[in-house]
Amino acid sequence: MVSFAYRKLNVYQKALLWVLDVYRLCKFFPDVERIALTSQVRRAAVSVTSNIAEGMSRSSNKEVAHFLEISFGSLMEVQSQMEIAQLLNYITKDQLDLLDVKTVEIAKMLSGLKAAKKL
Repeated sequence: MVSFAYRKLNVYQKALLWVLDVYRLCKFFPDVERIALTSQVRRAAVSVTSNIAEGMSRSSNKEVAHFLEISFGSLMEVQSQMEIAQLLNYITKDQLDLLDVKTVEIAKMLSGLKAAKKL
């Protein structure tokens, strides 16, 4: 039987909600960005949860840690892109600050989980 144990991880649950926040913020982007920045941000955001799920399905701790590293990288990619969106006035500084808080929390959780899997 297939196990979806990753769904029980607090970091996965928080990352899912974070992805929804990112999608909501992308709605503020202008139409001209639908193909460019919006698409890139959304793909990277989904990659965060996708790589947690894929990593947790791996049999070795080394593989798990590798996918968590990819997830962390995607998290930082989105944060950088959202900073650009704020500089372009697509979102407000307050909106970015709220996302920052959640991003930092998820980053710490991913780092902790990765450290635990590198035993």
